[in-house]
Formats: sequence, C-alpha cells, structure tokens
Amino acid sequence: MHVAIIMDGNGRWAEALGRPRLAGHERGARRIRAVVEAAPALGIDVMTLYAFSADNWKRPSSEVTGLLTLFDRYLVVESPRLRRAGVRLSVIGRRDRLPRRLAEQIEATERMTACGRRLHLRLAIDYSAREALRRAAIAACSGTCWSSVEFERRLRSGRGVIADTPDVDLLIRTGGEQRLSDFLLWECAYAELWFTPTPWPAFTARELARAVADFRSRERRFGGLAELSVGASFSLGGRCPS
Repeated sequence: MHVAIIMDGNGRWAEALGRPRLAGHERGARRIRAVVEAAPALGIDVMTLYAFSADNWKRPSSEVTGLLTLFDRYLVVESPRLRRAGVRLSVIGRRDRLPRRLAEQIEATERMTACGRRLHLRLAIDYSAREALRRAAIAACSGTCWSSVEFERRLRSGRGVIADTPDVDLLIRTGGEQRLSDFLLWECAYAELWFTPTPWPAFTARELARAVADFRSRERRFGGLAELSVGASFSLGGRCPS
C-alpha cells in the first residue's frame, strides 16, 4: 500500500497561534516521526510526503532558507533512527537547485538507510509532477513509439524514484485545501483522495488510521464495473432495466 500525503497547513497553524510561520514547519517536521512509526502497522509499505514543491521557491527567502535548513537538520537527526527502525528514505525531485550541504546530506541518508525493508519513506523536495512529465515527453520525442510501461520508466528515471515504486493508493491532504498541487499526477491516476481540515502540525497517527480505514471501506474498480450479486435489482428512472 502506497500512501502519499500533502503536508499542508504548517504556516497557517503557526499564524493562528501568533507564532512565526517557520515554527509551524518545525512542528510539522516533528509530526513526521509519529506518522512514520505508525505506518507499517497500518499496512503501509510506501509513504511519500510532499515537503517542498518547485513553486515553493516563490515564498519569502527567509522562509525558503528556514525550510531548507530544517530539511538538513531533520535528515541529520532522524537518519540513525530510521535505519534502526528499518525505514528506507529516499528523496524525489530536483537536486541541482538545493544547497550543496543539503544535497550531500540527502545522499548520505539514502546510503545509510538503503537496507530498510519495513517502510519506504520518500520525501518530495523541489518536486513538480508537471516538470517530470515534461522531461519524459521531451525524451519520448526520439521517434520511438514507447509503451506506457516504458514511458513510466522514463518518467521515474532521474528523479530519485525507484523503478518498482507502486502507484499511489491513498492521497491525503491536510489543512483543508482540496487540490493536488502538482504532486504525483501520474502516480495518482487511480488514487483514492482523503481531505481533512486538520493542519499538518496537528495531524496524528490516529487520524492516519482513520484515513486508512476509510480507504479500505471503498470499492476500487479502476474503470471497470462492480460485480452485482445474483438477483440484485435496482431502479433506473422509475423503470426496471430489461
């Protein structure tokens, strides 16, 4: 099971408490630990967290700098814990625009946790699904007729994405907004969506469990039809279908 989370509402959570926005991001970073620890018991094998979009560079430089510093600190502190817990961490998105120190820390963390098998935790940093699709489309202009499988392989290549990473089953967005925001557009083609007004700094493992329980109660048909029990009847415009 692959769960993706758009961790939204950090800044607004902090502002509502009269605190600087970066305080919300710091609290949100600490919230990741509780969610990651709860994930395996809920049947989650892969978890992708939207940490920093390509559009987030438009934010005030002080907030951007604070976020990038926070990512670096998170990796330094959490890497040993993740390794002991059997969690493999990888980062998807561009790395050429990140500070050199952060890029090096990402590589070090990926090496340190490479043997983790209990959970694959992916952080999307400087990530844009549209950019990933654009790059794959440009590569496809070679004149070769690619299958969808080959296109997907090319789409995933070069973004720190493991080739056998499954598509997203459940997409959660915190903070009250209800949109994808350029996140895993290809991988979320058949994802179930779950939105909550709870801002990410207040999101708990219990709420994650509720989202997973709701997901498991849904019927996923992937474009097909649900099987009808023998003798089932229904009305259509007041008439029984022939």
